Amino acid sequence: MSRKAKYFDRRFRLSLLHPKYWLTWLAVLLLLLFGVMPAWLRDPIARLLAKGVLKLATKPIGVARANLTTCFPDKSAAEIEDLIQDNVTNFVMILLAQSELLVKSRQHIRKRVQLEGLEHIEQAKAADQPVIFIMPHVWGIEYAGLRLNLELNMVSMAKAHRNNLFNWFNNRMRSSQGGNIYMREAGIRALLAELKQGRSFFYLPDEDLGPDKSVFAPFLGTTKATLPVVGRLAQAGNAQVMPVKIGYDPVKRQHQLTVMPAIAPEQMQGKENEAIALNKAVEQVILAYPEQYMWFLKILKTRPPGEKSIYS
Repeated sequence: MSRKAKYFDRRFRLSLLHPKYWLTWLAVLLLLLFGVMPAWLRDPIARLLAKGVLKLATKPIGVARANLTTCFPDKSAAEIEDLIQDNVTNFVMILLAQSELLVKSRQHIRKRVQLEGLEHIEQAKAADQPVIFIMPHVWGIEYAGLRLNLELNMVSMAKAHRNNLFNWFNNRMRSSQGGNIYMREAGIRALLAELKQGRSFFYLPDEDLGPDKSVFAPFLGTTKATLPVVGRLAQAGNAQVMPVKIGYDPVKRQHQLTVMPAIAPEQMQGKENEAIALNKAVEQVILAYPEQYMWFLKILKTRPPGEKSIYS
């Protein structure tokens, strides 16, 4: 990887065959096996494995329970537990299938991911504008990114894994339709440069990046610290901002991807207004498929002054 590019190197290196990666190679081969397996066979296996995950992943499930209890104060304890079970089941089903994005054809991806709202993308294309897609951390985000990459030029940004083999494998998958995957260190300037070249990307506004420069705004049944940078980025890059939602239908064995209309620029003028608009967009996406959001993330780590941590 060159200093100038600051994106992940997709090339295979002999160092990835080192014995310290042999167990990782076994995991990768299993994922590839599940990727070529038909969904009618893979999904029932995933449901069985999910029962084991529920017993072992006590810490992440504790975080998910705290998030769900805070975001949905009207739900009973039984409803929260049911939602956690559905969430883990969807996680395992989608995770086991993801390598199909690398090993299957474009036609397969189009069939597996049904796209609605293409007209909004076409309108942006007609206006010669790239798109900043707003999507929070949902299990199907890789499917959304690669499906949209079939319709327009996309780039992305990701955090590096400590394991170099997983790093190579994940970013080979994410860039399998041609889009570069930038390292987080590349920063906003790299994304702005891509916008000016007409390339689109996802922005994930739900991550809690701490109190510095964040604004508190309503979010589901609570308030959330949100970093309002999208409005200025869109303005500087002459881009439209469109929320996107995706959910896996285990009956049809397809993902339903919906691109929603662009957020009006005036709704994001001023930091407070932008934080409200971003949180509303995230709410829309989550409420469409609440069982498929990454509830194990500490999205409410930063609390308003005087409020205790929900994770203690």
